[in-house]
Amino acid sequence: MSIQRIILIILLVVSISTCRSSPHECDADDDLSTQARKNLEQEFGHDFQAYPSYLDTITEGNNINQDQIHGFNDNVEEVANEVALIDVRSFGAKGDGDTDDTMAFEKAWKEACSSKTPVRFVVHRNKTYLLKQITFSGPCKSSISMQVFGSLKASDKTSDYRKDRNHWILFNNVQNLVVEGGGIINGNGKIWWQNSCKINKSLPCKIAPTALTFYNCKKLKVKHLKIKNAQQIHVSFERCTNVEASNLIVTAPGDSPNTDGIHVANTQNIQMSHSSIGTGDDCISIDSGSHKVRATDITCGPGHGISIGSLGSGHSEAHVSDVTVRGAKLSGTTNGLRIKTWQGGSGSASNIVFQNVKMQGVKNPIIIDQNYCDKEGPCKEQSSAVHVKNVVYQNIKGSSATNVAINFNCSKSFPCEGIVMQNINLVGESGTSKAICKNVKFSNVEKVSPHCTAGKSLLELISLYYNYYLY
Repeated sequence: MSIQRIILIILLVVSISTCRSSPHECDADDDLSTQARKNLEQEFGHDFQAYPSYLDTITEGNNINQDQIHGFNDNVEEVANEVALIDVRSFGAKGDGDTDDTMAFEKAWKEACSSKTPVRFVVHRNKTYLLKQITFSGPCKSSISMQVFGSLKASDKTSDYRKDRNHWILFNNVQNLVVEGGGIINGNGKIWWQNSCKINKSLPCKIAPTALTFYNCKKLKVKHLKIKNAQQIHVSFERCTNVEASNLIVTAPGDSPNTDGIHVANTQNIQMSHSSIGTGDDCISIDSGSHKVRATDITCGPGHGISIGSLGSGHSEAHVSDVTVRGAKLSGTTNGLRIKTWQGGSGSASNIVFQNVKMQGVKNPIIIDQNYCDKEGPCKEQSSAVHVKNVVYQNIKGSSATNVAINFNCSKSFPCEGIVMQNINLVGESGTSKAICKNVKFSNVEKVSPHCTAGKSLLELISLYYNYYLY
């Protein structure tokens, strides 16, 4: 039998099965092949539109169970596309949520990484795989698509992280990697939160694992995943290039400590899009060494907002440039759009655009803090600072949960420069709001409420009056 005919039979059987089990999902006039293709795309993450859409006549009564269909399709695809199938169950993974499947995943990855043909690494749905700390290392001989349909759950025994307390799942030095599938990455972080110094002040501060880390990866796609309850940071891209992260749902309780949603450090050319993030810390944090960073259509809350920094801690030099945040929605966050740098640092945060952002009940909607201090007492003022320049705020509207909607707390020695504000309207809870602007040099201000006046020259005040009140 031809490969095309095999595929068509599978499509029809899956379609009939779906319509019989859920009649409301299939109308009488539906094209069965189209419905079947959609089901398979959801299961396997592949586009089957390239295959013929017509159906030959087949007899009823084909008793093919779901597992046979999946296995049959796996073999067909492997032959048709020369893709090697790596099934973690073949390496002893149980997927019962209690058995340690770490060794099975390590064996499966070793096989995948050594394959000379592209690999489809399958983590099956309706299964929960318990994993200790695990590293998927490259370089690998071919491209790998890890399709997580089921759940990966972290061990909650802190002793399982003795060798590497910084990571749970780590992809190291892998190129041409796709991680997708609609499954769940569960950091199982409650035990870590309870023992955090931010929750229990009597405990010493210790590092907790990042749930999912990509280190030194190139040509990377991470999409259609749910990452929840990380021990600390949920997803981290470090020293990566050419990254696409899309359709991610990241969740943790609003009081979970240091649980950043997506962290970007020393990474170039990264696009984050169409994702919803609600955690106990920054929805997105962008750290030093990151350039050409794009974040579009991001929903954020709860959390600490979208942050660049903190930069320059411990008198270090930090550089971030060419960052665009466009089309974000923030609700109930403790900060909105924040740039934070430590006193005593050096370097720059430049060429940054915040555009088309909606806010609801955000405590500090727009904030630049060059005097950032993560201490209970005040930090001593210092002469050096990370230079913040060429920052655009455009089309930003909504409500502030505090009276101060705009707060530019910039350095005396290195004032914020080239700040552009256009079409800003942020209203406080009382119906009014104010702006605090310290050591700021504006390039352009148009239609901004609330607007800054303190410390400006007569020419700047006239320009503000002209742009705000006359337009």
